[in-house]
Amino acid sequence: MIDDHAIVREGYRALINSYSDIHIAAETNTGETGYQLYKSIQPDVVLLDINLPEMSGIETINKLRFYDPTARIIVFTMHLSGLIAAKSIKAGARGYITKNSNPDKLIDAIRHVVRHKQLVLSPDIEHALAIEHVASQTEAIKQLSPREFEILRLIVMAKSAEQIAEILNISPKTAANCHYRIKNKLGVANDIELTHLAIKLKIASPDDVIQ
Repeated sequence: MIDDHAIVREGYRALINSYSDIHIAAETNTGETGYQLYKSIQPDVVLLDINLPEMSGIETINKLRFYDPTARIIVFTMHLSGLIAAKSIKAGARGYITKNSNPDKLIDAIRHVVRHKQLVLSPDIEHALAIEHVASQTEAIKQLSPREFEILRLIVMAKSAEQIAEILNISPKTAANCHYRIKNKLGVANDIELTHLAIKLKIASPDDVIQ
């Protein structure tokens, strides 16, 4: 457990050690000492806060995962931020639980990351990540050119490359290339995801799709 507040470590040490199948192997208040402890102890799970002295929680995750790509790390923090959660997950965290969650959620998360490969999140972070995801996609929409935005609307209306080319007086190849760029910019894999995103962001309505 890596947390710079002794009273937090004391409280959660008592909680975790009260379960017969889990115990705290070691604890510390900095990311660097946590990294050194990990190398010597090789624990099943690392619990860490984001706000740490000397080396941040995300930097610590990066360092731990560089040393051991299989390291199971759960961020346990007060930060209810979709952006920080997204950065933590990108760095390699297997879970993100806020400290205002029910204590049982933390215990379940520890057990889950040991037994399964799926990501585990507290409900408030799931919500924050969803908001962050929509915000990032909204920003991506702003990166579309006027022509790409126009083509997006036509794609949502199920127009083919040939139909789009005829409507906009461009070549089918240009229409197809724009289609590909739009999906890349918005981070979607196919037209179904593209349509769902357009409806979610109110770029199109369900009636547009039906046409």
